[in-house]
Amino acid sequence: MASHEVDNAELGSASAHGTPGSEAGPDELNTSVHQPIDGSPDYQKAKLQVLGAIQILNAAMILALGVFLGSLQYLYHVQKHFFFTFYTGYPIWGAVFFCSSGILSVVAGIKPTRAWIENSFGMNIASATIALVGTAFLSLNLAVNIQSLRSCQSSESPDLCNYTGSISNGMVSLLLILTSLELCVTISAIAMWCSANCCNSREEISSPPNSV
Repeated sequence: MASHEVDNAELGSASAHGTPGSEAGPDELNTSVHQPIDGSPDYQKAKLQVLGAIQILNAAMILALGVFLGSLQYLYHVQKHFFFTFYTGYPIWGAVFFCSSGILSVVAGIKPTRAWIENSFGMNIASATIALVGTAFLSLNLAVNIQSLRSCQSSESPDLCNYTGSISNGMVSLLLILTSLELCVTISAIAMWCSANCCNSREEISSPPNSV
């Protein structure tokens, strides 16, 4: 009788506390990509939204400068070397990438689900790569402009050539500054995501296992 009472008591306590694995832990409940990540601090969400807004404004300015640079090519029929960046199409497809990464960053800051954060992270990596390519194009354009300005004296209209080349240098310099800013913003967003991910991994490793 005593042994039966002990066994019943053990069974009762086991059923009260639940068997291991019978209930899903908090980590298992949040495995869905559409569930919000509660561990994201408010300042990180706000920072991600600010970085996204900067990317959107940056993309709009790059697109506007690119359109203006292209309009100069049709207004003044001078050397096409001044508009090398326009012919590469960087002000258009670069602005599309930067605007897309900015929108995803803003949405990830507002709704910090795993899916939005991962999409924003991937798009920021693509935008950083595009910014590096754009920096190379713009630097090459500036180098070509310097050589083209030296040959303006031998052109049919040297004054128009110098005027267009100077404007082109100014536009390309502004594009280079904005592209460098975009590169810094995307790297900051990537670094913030990586640091948050590493912190979460360290917390999971350092957390003790659930007792049976």
